[in-house]
Amino acid sequence: MIYTDVRPVSQFIFALNFSLLSRLLHDTLPSLINKTKYQMAKAAAAVTEVDSLRLHEKDTGSADVQIALLTKRISSLTEHLKVNAKDHASRRGLLKLVATRRSLLDYLKRTATSRYTSVLQKLDLRK
Repeated sequence: MIYTDVRPVSQFIFALNFSLLSRLLHDTLPSLINKTKYQMAKAAAAVTEVDSLRLHEKDTGSADVQIALLTKRISSLTEHLKVNAKDHASRRGLLKLVATRRSLLDYLKRTATSRYTSVLQKLDLRK
């Protein structure tokens, strides 16, 4: 009967898995870090836009703020649909968000024209 030691084989497999994992992380980790930094910067910019449209410190429900939040969600969904063209459920949600934003913009135009033009200018929306 021949006795074989299993440890060298398991150490070899571990070393192989470790080298593959380290190579994978070496290739993908910088891109993930850059993507995360980009998303954080984008989120910070969106918060700044919303803060600039607040009527008072705790304002979360005015039409201005709602339009800013909807614009953020619309741009996010638009990017998603560029990658996933066949995602029809998201497309329907996007159309609903656009309609809601349009009705809020119409309301703001009827009631407070100066705020309406301010929102259009700050969010870079066309009329």
